[in-house]
Amino acid sequence: MTRQELIEKAIRYTLHTPDNYITAEQAISPDLAGLQIYEAPIFAFGAAEDEAFTGLQDPQVIGPHFRLPRQWLAQARTVVSLFLPFSKDVKQSNARALDWPSAEWLHGRIEGQICSDGLCRYLQAELINDGYPTIVPTLQPEFVSANFSSNWSERHVAFICGLGTFGISKGLITEKGMAGRLCSLVTAWETPPDTRAYEDLYAYCIRCGKCARNCPAQAISPEHGKDHPPCSAFLNITKEKYRPRYGCGKCQVQVPCSDRRPGNRAL
Repeated sequence: MTRQELIEKAIRYTLHTPDNYITAEQAISPDLAGLQIYEAPIFAFGAAEDEAFTGLQDPQVIGPHFRLPRQWLAQARTVVSLFLPFSKDVKQSNARALDWPSAEWLHGRIEGQICSDGLCRYLQAELINDGYPTIVPTLQPEFVSANFSSNWSERHVAFICGLGTFGISKGLITEKGMAGRLCSLVTAWETPPDTRAYEDLYAYCIRCGKCARNCPAQAISPEHGKDHPPCSAFLNITKEKYRPRYGCGKCQVQVPCSDRRPGNRAL
């Protein structure tokens, strides 16, 4: 399988799977039936042996609990990172008011996760069928996320693969912005790794502070970035208010990096 074939398979799946469209049965309100969650995904490819992954085991970055690609899959050659941008309807709806998440955003957070998981399983199956052992770390029983840290961080993995850099909200800014979902696969399939067009963790962030002003939990500051506990506390409130859904995303809308890459402090 070529890189382009993999990308084309992912795009076709995303734009045609029923999971990317809200059904009448799922819809929070009747007018949301048919809502498209994601636009076409974008990709970056990293080498499983990239020493930058080992750097994530530094206690000042993630910590020793971060599992390297070859700790997930002994035959690993490539890490595939992809970003699924939310559709214009999802983003625009959540920008209309900055107090509570829009219904469209709630669908994007919950049904959107189902869709992105389905895409990863589909790509995993395609690679396995082509003869390449492949896993999705976040869907493995060994995946652990606790105390605002995990043993496989989609954002850090995407940074290493060349997909984008961090913003002060700690989201990842890609060429399609940060409003969307990240996911990844570790595979024995091999393709040349992408070159990171940056060194600075915040190369694509212009530090405008708009995400901090948008945050209903006041959990972000231009000087210190995001403070996880107040953000998490606000999400817990939305879980009670919108159960079984939850979300916020105000730091990802009405900001310069919502759907594009505003900065570029390159190498």
